[in-house]
Amino acid sequence: MGAYLLGVALFALGIAVTIALHEAGHMFTARAFGMRVRRYFIGFGPTVWSVRRGHTTYGLAALPFGGFCDIAGMTAQDPVTAEEAPHAMVNKPWWQRVIVLSSGVITNVLVGVIILYCVAVSSGLPNPNPDVTPTVGEVVCVSDQIDAQTLAECTGTGPAGEAGVLVGDRILAIDGDEMADFRQVRDTVLTRPGEDVVLTVDRGGRILDLAVQVESVTRLDPQGAPYEAGAVGLSSAPIPDAVKTYGPLQAVPATFAFTGQLLQGTVEGLAAFPTKIPGVVAAIFGAERDVEGPMSVVGASRVGGELVERSLWNVFWMMLASLNFFLALFNLVPLPPLDGGHIAVVLWEKVRDFFRRLRGLAPAGPANYEKLLPLTYAMAATLLTIGLVVIVADVVNPVRLFG
Repeated sequence: MGAYLLGVALFALGIAVTIALHEAGHMFTARAFGMRVRRYFIGFGPTVWSVRRGHTTYGLAALPFGGFCDIAGMTAQDPVTAEEAPHAMVNKPWWQRVIVLSSGVITNVLVGVIILYCVAVSSGLPNPNPDVTPTVGEVVCVSDQIDAQTLAECTGTGPAGEAGVLVGDRILAIDGDEMADFRQVRDTVLTRPGEDVVLTVDRGGRILDLAVQVESVTRLDPQGAPYEAGAVGLSSAPIPDAVKTYGPLQAVPATFAFTGQLLQGTVEGLAAFPTKIPGVVAAIFGAERDVEGPMSVVGASRVGGELVERSLWNVFWMMLASLNFFLALFNLVPLPPLDGGHIAVVLWEKVRDFFRRLRGLAPAGPANYEKLLPLTYAMAATLLTIGLVVIVADVVNPVRLFG
């Protein structure tokens, strides 16, 4: 329990540092361009602690679900004093505004890359080209499924064991169809209850064809409904060289390659995000929780605790790196009040003024954010609602990686 609580605390701290660095990216670049930073806060809501240094108030707020960097004159509707006017963001060149607005995103990407580099040279990154040939790790009996985590008791060696399959056999094909990995083996057997199949295996260089009668068992779908499935009583052996450790120089290209994979996965996750929300709502009322669904600070910290409890520090740090990538790409969504929404407005001003110049007109000045207020409020309300729903799900039915 002590290791679990340590992991929860460390991952929560990691999230807080991630948010702090994101906002620090905005703050430092704003100052570099002579903009006035009024407030730099971690959290929202009532102030828990604050201190003023120069023109900036630093503080912690009661709700640790984000943070903000208040830069004077972020929009034309943001009142500024006569003393602040020369330092207002809205009065700076468009490219400086874009850099400041995107600096939080850039900071999170850099933090994620640095974490992955450290993991690469210490405990290693997933091997991009492992040998995934399905290899038997265990031969067992088969039985019906009782609930999401439990199978009925059984005895014997199971259909595969009775057919002569041994631990260490490499499954090359089923009924002549090549098997790319153990997941394909499982999915193929699953659809063949009661049938006879031929497993082609490689046993130390000898190729054998073993006839196996697939047993019919009861399995439960994600909603808990029973269905008939096939089982032969095999489990996968660990993939050899699944993790690869690199030297300081070799880790550079490996880190960038793995970063690309995580960023691609993050983009796909963001695209699927809206479709995952109904499942989160259903989980509040008892449905099975999707381990690949959205998690809040609460849920992510609990998963961090599970990882530390099992000494899976490399996965812990890769998860924190992935969180940085998610925060970066999520903030690029071109909708206010996200950073991407503000960047989109600045770029729209630039494009608009370009066409005005072609027509012989003067620049129209900063955009009127009052017209965007309904969209901003709607987006903020949506994010707040989703956040609360995910937090509730993480409390009553949290994601558990290890059952």
